[in-house]
Amino acid sequence: MSTTHVPTELEALSELEISTAEELAGRFPLTLNENPASQADYEQVMSELTFGNKFTDHMAHMRWTKEEGWSERGIIPYGPLALTPGAAVLHYSQSVFEGIKAYRHADGSIWTFRPAYNAARLNHSASRLALPKVDRDDFLASLVDYVRADEKWVPTGDGTSLYLRPLLFASEEFLGVHASSVVDYYVIGSPSGPYFTSGFTGVAIWVVKGYHRAGPGGTGSAKCGGNYAASLMPQLQAAEKGFSQVCFLDTYEEKYLEELGGMNMFVVMADGTVRTPELTGVILEGGTRSAICKMLRSQGTPVREEMIALDELVAGIRSGEVAEVFACGTAAVVTPITRLANDDFDVELPVGETTKRIHKQLTDIQMGYAQDPFGWMYRLV
Repeated sequence: MSTTHVPTELEALSELEISTAEELAGRFPLTLNENPASQADYEQVMSELTFGNKFTDHMAHMRWTKEEGWSERGIIPYGPLALTPGAAVLHYSQSVFEGIKAYRHADGSIWTFRPAYNAARLNHSASRLALPKVDRDDFLASLVDYVRADEKWVPTGDGTSLYLRPLLFASEEFLGVHASSVVDYYVIGSPSGPYFTSGFTGVAIWVVKGYHRAGPGGTGSAKCGGNYAASLMPQLQAAEKGFSQVCFLDTYEEKYLEELGGMNMFVVMADGTVRTPELTGVILEGGTRSAICKMLRSQGTPVREEMIALDELVAGIRSGEVAEVFACGTAAVVTPITRLANDDFDVELPVGETTKRIHKQLTDIQMGYAQDPFGWMYRLV
């Protein structure tokens, strides 16, 4: 097996030179919210920092039409959308989104992580769902101008961030099945603490059979709402058994690992080799997954992207050949998996040192505690 990693299209696009925040600032003019959150409400939100429950005073917006392209750029007051029951997104789920964070560093500056990767993936997802692509400078400018407008909502402290949610959806009023000729783009943000409130203690995962979040030729590689909707019912069933999330297997044989409902997976072998399910077009090409692979390879750690059989994994955990299993994603960053089970097996693992090290190295770069040798961080403010 070749040890040379060939960058994926998204990775290659993320390495291209991008405009600075100063070059882009002002592309989305600000309309101030005349009824912002009260000081008491603001202080309560910032003291509690739950994930994805509370939002800031503003949001970025622009609109695309078939006739005019992208226009109406602006930072506008956060609030309900005027959307008719005939809007295409409500009927045909023509929508995609991204997840990215803004981090406040010790000197007060605000940064984000690999935004060019998110821009490239948003456009990959948009293309798959017949939505218009977003110009990369528009994507970056929407983050810059939005965060600058709501800078006070970026929290301070380990594990905290302003979670940013760019989204793109079909808003044309019609019931015919065709690509929408009107599309809206927004960026909203939620001041957030750690994704898993129990801390870095590990999660229990139910390996589901009979359900799949996506299939070959489908939308698995796109970050679209339908994939997540497909994961919810088995996740509810797993929660009733006491499990945090589900792991999906391949469509044809239900033999090989794919991913969790919202995160990619890694397996750490006892000999130090790190493995992760290969990109087949069915699983999401996670930005955190990509960063972990690059970081480990730069340190000389063997990383294998390959098909991982469930039976082999379980046997390896029991024999000690498999030392650790963890999941990763933008929201949670890195999360130890300390239990894997389904109707046929139930195995446990420790929170491993490799998992801890990867989490610390990655979050130290994001928070500005360590040098960024890869040029991943992008200054917003």
